[in-house]
Amino acid sequence: MPRAFERLPSTVVPKHYDLFIEIDLVKCVFKGQVTADLEVKQPTKRIVLNSQDLKVEEDIKLQLSNGSVIQAAELDTSDNDCETIALVFPSDVPVGNCKVTLKFSGELNDSLRGLYRSKYTSHDTNEERYCAVTQFEACDAHRAFPCWDDPAIKATFDISLSVPKDRVALSNMPIKSEQDLPDGKRLVKFETTPIMSTYLVAMVVGEFDFIEDTTSDGIKVRVYTPVKKQEQGQFALEVAVRVLPYYKDYFKMPYPLPKMDLIAIGSFSAGAMENWGLVTYRETCLLVDPLITSTQRKQWIALIVAHELAHQWFGNLVTMEWWTHLWLNEGYATFAEFLCVANLYPEYDMWTQFVTETWSPALKLDALKNSHPIEVPVGHPLEVDEIFDDISYSKGASVIRMLHKYIGDEDFAKGMNLYFNKYQYGNAATDDLWTTLEEASNKPISSVMSKWTRQMGYPVISVRSEQDGNNRKFYLKQSQYWADGSPGSGESQLWMVPIEFSSAKAPNEVVHEVLFDKSEAEVVIPGISESEWVKLNPGSVGFYRVQYSKEMLQMFKPAVSNLTLPPLDRLGLLGDLFALVQSGQTSTDQALLLVEAMQSEDNCTVWSSMTSVLMKIRMLLQYAEDIHPNFMAFGRRLLSRISSSVSWDPRPDEGHKDKLLRNVILDLLYAFEDEATVTEAHKRFEAHKNGTAPLWSDIRGTVYKTVLRNADAATYETFLKLYRQETLQEEKERILCALAAIKNETLQAEVLKFALTDEVRRQTTLTLLGAIAQSRKGRDLVWNYVTNNWDELHKKYGTPVILSGFISTSFSHYASEEKAVEVEKFFAEHNTSGAERAVQQTVERIRINAAWLQRDLPCIRAFLQNYK
Repeated sequence: MPRAFERLPSTVVPKHYDLFIEIDLVKCVFKGQVTADLEVKQPTKRIVLNSQDLKVEEDIKLQLSNGSVIQAAELDTSDNDCETIALVFPSDVPVGNCKVTLKFSGELNDSLRGLYRSKYTSHDTNEERYCAVTQFEACDAHRAFPCWDDPAIKATFDISLSVPKDRVALSNMPIKSEQDLPDGKRLVKFETTPIMSTYLVAMVVGEFDFIEDTTSDGIKVRVYTPVKKQEQGQFALEVAVRVLPYYKDYFKMPYPLPKMDLIAIGSFSAGAMENWGLVTYRETCLLVDPLITSTQRKQWIALIVAHELAHQWFGNLVTMEWWTHLWLNEGYATFAEFLCVANLYPEYDMWTQFVTETWSPALKLDALKNSHPIEVPVGHPLEVDEIFDDISYSKGASVIRMLHKYIGDEDFAKGMNLYFNKYQYGNAATDDLWTTLEEASNKPISSVMSKWTRQMGYPVISVRSEQDGNNRKFYLKQSQYWADGSPGSGESQLWMVPIEFSSAKAPNEVVHEVLFDKSEAEVVIPGISESEWVKLNPGSVGFYRVQYSKEMLQMFKPAVSNLTLPPLDRLGLLGDLFALVQSGQTSTDQALLLVEAMQSEDNCTVWSSMTSVLMKIRMLLQYAEDIHPNFMAFGRRLLSRISSSVSWDPRPDEGHKDKLLRNVILDLLYAFEDEATVTEAHKRFEAHKNGTAPLWSDIRGTVYKTVLRNADAATYETFLKLYRQETLQEEKERILCALAAIKNETLQAEVLKFALTDEVRRQTTLTLLGAIAQSRKGRDLVWNYVTNNWDELHKKYGTPVILSGFISTSFSHYASEEKAVEVEKFFAEHNTSGAERAVQQTVERIRINAAWLQRDLPCIRAFLQNYK
């Protein structure tokens, strides 16, 4: 049995690292030495630090401040469970300051963590080459050099790199000096960093070009791209030079480094990583080609840039004390990205999109029994990978948004300034944030928020009303919402819920608010008649569901149809109702009736929410083949009105949201196999293939999927050729996702084989397999492959974040108890290190689907009889 994980002892801590690494991009190895200035707080014979996958030389000497030297008697490398080594001395190392130098070497492998290699093709010779990249979060700095790899153990760094002369070398700070070496390499030394956590150290060595600009307050910003692709970094550069001053002004705290680099990396496990002063991105999360990049992708890149730059303050300047408080980094940065982009790009209508992109996914995940609190105790750092999910990011952002509304923007910004001033260059826990916001707002923040972060799940607020003279009386009841329909828990599981009300007389105003902290309450609102609708949670700001009485729900129908209910409330109403459908508290036909009433909808984000509902039901009905055609007919009829107003080509006067609406509607028409859409897509693809009329960016995905759905071998080969010719990774991934739409089982198997070749980047392989698994036959194909090749798959693609996403995406749409048992049994017998929670959530979702299908199939069948 492995022993329990222990954090590093606090008896000896580093104050400064002098780090030198020599990188060999041909042999794909590295070697170096690190000299750490240490403070010994208590006499000890053992100095314990982190090291993994490194060969550390055993001749180790400790130099004391008086000049004397102590030779280590032993290098103890036996504790693999905690990924530590111990320097063992013959007698106690005395209290005071000292230095230790460690020499080490390691391999540049393909693991996408630590110091690893990323493959690319040379722009001039077309040969295969490698660059060296770091990815240290959560705790992988000690795979690159021995160190105290704990976010609370901060130090300063002097970093030097020996690199090939013709390669770019980057780190957190600007270059201090460069020197040619006798061995033909170049020594690059960087300025001393601020005091910082090890996981934020960054190094990149490779071939890159860059473009640069300067912010209004003098910070030099560069975007590094693959060679000869500088123009693809232009949009990200424009965003970054606006975002940095925005945060400086909002936080009233300057960005503390002299430069900010953003760099596109070919092989990268996450979307991006907020290393201080050198943010690393997947190419698809940073590069924009004006002719190929879609409106949706461009908007997404703006959000990611804003997210990572928010971390420069929230995470880097002030760092969570331990990974239990990861959400402080990720939840806040997710909220801040929307706050920032909504201000800089108001035409994007970001807060409406927040509800579908962030709020809704968090509610869906947090309704599972296998969810977790925002603040989740973390032991071994391996456990951290399991909480890089929609709870830490999206629920964290959603409760901060709720808090922001509760205390107001002015006091919120004031509280953030207090927080940064108090904890800059140090560490903080969740309660520290609440304390400063409480001080700024004079509201009971700690009391309100503690249950939202320490308690799993959220409430459903049941509401009914009756008239009381000129007043309207509302009866509220809160209980925990569970996706499987389990009854809510009792008094112990309550939340302090800031509840707001709006009404038909003032749809865009809050007419009443209350802090609801009991299981039941009565609320009286004067001046509201029994004939007008009343909406709880206007704007979908509160993190809870609402279950209206039948009478209150019926009153919304006209306001939904004539669009007098605001967009955020239309999609919130649908989301709440559909959640109650899946948990068995109302029937599916009720959701379909509401969707049917929304045929006049014109808002792209509301249509996105409708899409989520329709696609979820469509997935379920893959296991009810007799009525699946009826549902497809229902979808086509539902789309008939909006489809006539959406053009394939851009219009001169259209705005950002018009472009997004086109994308949503064309994708729905594809999904429901609309004949006119199929014909038009084929016509446009032929013109694109022949070079007479290239497809413009926003319709490429729909056209590719539509053409490939019933593709033959020749069409498949055409798309493979397009894939191989393309250099923009976004377009490559667009083609890959379209290949997953193929229905032909023989070709489907070929796509799976292709996904596993070296032609597909490692980080994208499982994304493609997950896309194949969106159809019933594709899901079985992928499941069969997984069960026969799991060990190889896990070893090669087993980065926990990627693996967790793959399992959830691929198998959560099964809908039988038999399959739930099979999936549960298989993963119980195989290694799923870092993805255990994803497995549990997937099995739970399968069981929810099975119960839903069995429960509601008769009512769905009855509803769809009119749509043949």
